[in-house]
Amino acid sequence: QVQLVESGGGLVQAGGSLRLSCAAFGRTSSIYVMGWFRQAPGKEREFVAAITWGGGSTYYADSVKGRFTISRDNAKNTVYLQMNSLKPEETAVYYCAASRPPRYSMASASEYESWGHGTQVTVSS
Repeated sequence: QVQLVESGGGLVQAGGSLRLSCAAFGRTSSIYVMGWFRQAPGKEREFVAAITWGGGSTYYADSVKGRFTISRDNAKNTVYLQMNSLKPEETAVYYCAASRPPRYSMASASEYESWGHGTQVTVSS
């Protein structure tokens, strides 16, 4: 089993930056992909970015490409999400998730077995 704990959320002005962290505990050897999702009030949870645990290959939603950077430190069992040029519409609870090799798509929330409790990111205008 894998437990995930997010941190780094907060209030930031539009155009600002924020760095989120996600620490993994437990059976981290089972992790193949670590991903970030976000969910705004009244909206479905959406994919933001993902990274493979071993190779470090990265994947991004088109909406954040060029502004967000996902990275990982395997020694610390931690994944990061650097968010730059934040927009008010990106206000949401950001969740970290872990998955074994996806059966269909790493951008689908249903592929992930372990989830953190989320960290609130609020972008003011």
